[in-house]
Parts: sequence; C-alpha cells; structure tokens
Amino acid sequence: MQSIHQQTAAHTRTKTMDLVLTGILSAIVLVSTVFINIKLPIGQGGLIHLGTGALFTAAILFGPKKGALAGAIGMGLFDIFGGWLIWAPTTIIARFLQGYIVGKIAWSNGHRGNSVKLNILAAVASTPVMLAVYYIGQAIMYNNWVAPLASIPGDLIQSIVGMLIAIPLCLTLKKTPFFRNR
Repeated sequence: MQSIHQQTAAHTRTKTMDLVLTGILSAIVLVSTVFINIKLPIGQGGLIHLGTGALFTAAILFGPKKGALAGAIGMGLFDIFGGWLIWAPTTIIARFLQGYIVGKIAWSNGHRGNSVKLNILAAVASTPVMLAVYYIGQAIMYNNWVAPLASIPGDLIQSIVGMLIAIPLCLTLKKTPFFRNR
C-alpha cells in the first residue's frame, strides 16, 4: 500500500514540475519576444525578436512538448497583449508546430538535444513549416495570396537569428551540471 502511495505522490510531483517548467519556459519566450522586437518595414506585419531563440532553446533542452507549448503560449500571449491580436491564432499554430518539430528532431534516436547537427537540422526543418503557417494565415486574414510573400524574408531572418542565439546557448547550457546529469 505504501508503494502505491509513493508512486502516486511521485507522479503528482512530476506532473506539477512539468506544469511549472512549461509555465517558466512560456514566460521566458514571452519576455524574449517583448524584450527586443523590431517591426519590419516590409510585409503585413512581423517582427524580429529574441522569442524564436527562446523557443528553439526550450525545445532543444526540454523536448517537443515543452518546446511546442512554450512557443505557442509565450508568443501567443505576446500577440494577444502586444497589439497583434489578429495574429494570435496563426502565431499559436505556427509556433506550436515549430517548437514540436525542433524538439522532436533534437530528441530523436535517443538524443536529448545533445547533437549540434540535429539541433541545427531541427531549427532549419521547422522554418518552412512556420513560414507556411504564417503565409496561409496572412493570406486568409488579408484575402490576398500574393502580399504574404513580402513577409517571408523577415520570417527567415527571425529563424536565423533564433538559431544563432539558441545553438551556442544550448551548447553552453548542456555543459552545466543541471543538464549534464539528465
């Protein structure tokens, strides 16, 4: 009887820690998106911000579920409270998928975000999906299938900046005792 109680308590602690960690990662993505964001002069919207780097970092360090939720929640909240409300549904879908793809690839074949090549591949592979979701979302919002093409360069820059931040940051963090012992 004691064993079942201990297993239940351990499971509850794990679920609580997962929830807390996902909340913290979402907050980091939100703050990273708010901290520095530069509105692009081209396209129907779009920003260059540090949130993509935080999304990539969360997905590489903690896997697909936490990466997907951190990206969707963090950047979705930015859109909701930052004056970009119309973009929130598109952002939530795009960033959920992007975080999931990055985490899934970075954590594939027993790797836990510890292969630089897989991490780079993950970020690169997630970018066309993010571009496609934003393109389709913008085309629907503005009822125009040509205008969204102008936003693609800015979205590409955002992913490149995110990679340039996340890959070295993850390499450094993976050397810390917290991640080395996981």
